[in-house]
Amino acid sequence: MISEKAVTEALSRGIITRVQAESLKSIEAELAASRLDAPDEEKLRFITGFGDVFVAIGLVLFLSAIRYFGNLLAEPYAGGWIAVAAASWLLAEFFTRRRRMALPSILLLLAFCGAIFLATTSVIAPHTETSMFDPSTGIAFIAGGALTALGALLHYARFHVPITIAAGAAGLVAIFAGILFAVGDGSLVILLQPLLFLCGVAIFAAAMRFDMVDPLRQTRRTDIAFWLHLLAAPLIVHSVLSRMMSSDTLTSTTAFAILAVFIVLASVAVLVNRRAILVAGLSYTGFAFGTLIREAGFSSIAAPLTLLALGALVLLLSAGWNFLRSRILRAVPEGWRTKLPPDLSPAT
Repeated sequence: MISEKAVTEALSRGIITRVQAESLKSIEAELAASRLDAPDEEKLRFITGFGDVFVAIGLVLFLSAIRYFGNLLAEPYAGGWIAVAAASWLLAEFFTRRRRMALPSILLLLAFCGAIFLATTSVIAPHTETSMFDPSTGIAFIAGGALTALGALLHYARFHVPITIAAGAAGLVAIFAGILFAVGDGSLVILLQPLLFLCGVAIFAAAMRFDMVDPLRQTRRTDIAFWLHLLAAPLIVHSVLSRMMSSDTLTSTTAFAILAVFIVLASVAVLVNRRAILVAGLSYTGFAFGTLIREAGFSSIAAPLTLLALGALVLLLSAGWNFLRSRILRAVPEGWRTKLPPDLSPAT
């Protein structure tokens, strides 16, 4: 078995080309299918060792200081963020491109894209408005989102960090929100949640596009899909469930409706074998459980009972995940089933 580190080192030394490196990874993915004997647990490549954590602490401290001194040398706020963006790119040349450190690479990407967005918005709309529906705020979001998406594109072309695609998608969401802010007024606030919902669905579809070409989740595409799912989940869940909780007091009818939506979302999560959308909906499910518990006459111990119910739900889903996937996959057409992660329940 050729490790990914060996392939990366061979690529950096010019022994093989990038096309050959991807071919080797594809072959390894095919071979892995024959020895795949455990369900996919969405393994995350956050750290390659404790050195990642140590470097990450240093990056947070260093970039915080860079922002402070940048504000002293240039226009307040914008100057600091511009300095952070520049420093993040230069640091990525070493920690991402040469050292291939996972957690520092994620932090540097987030710092780079976040600094671009904040620098742009602080220049165009330096004073916070009382309402988001203001032309200057809208223009700031449009410009900030566009520059963030462009910066993410350039960053990915240089460093190939999987989370970069999600950062670029977040920039596009900011553009659409900015258009709504620029052309509307307070009366159009009702359109914000439907807009975010549509953006979430589009990002979810993009994530599935990456997932369905790598059902065994052996390549970089699965990492890209993970971050896209992580971005899409709160956009979808919050847009749907927050409207149900708009009133000050939840009723049992609303609580059951929230639980029904959660069951639908849970079914989708189990089907595609991604848990992000479940995590995003847990807080709303907790409020629903709490409402039902209080209305059942257990107000004095509503909080611990809610935690108990929510914890039990998470544990049951975890324990029965593969069993549920096996049953749900049977209802999926064969053509789609082959593009989803395989059914690895003991019964198969």
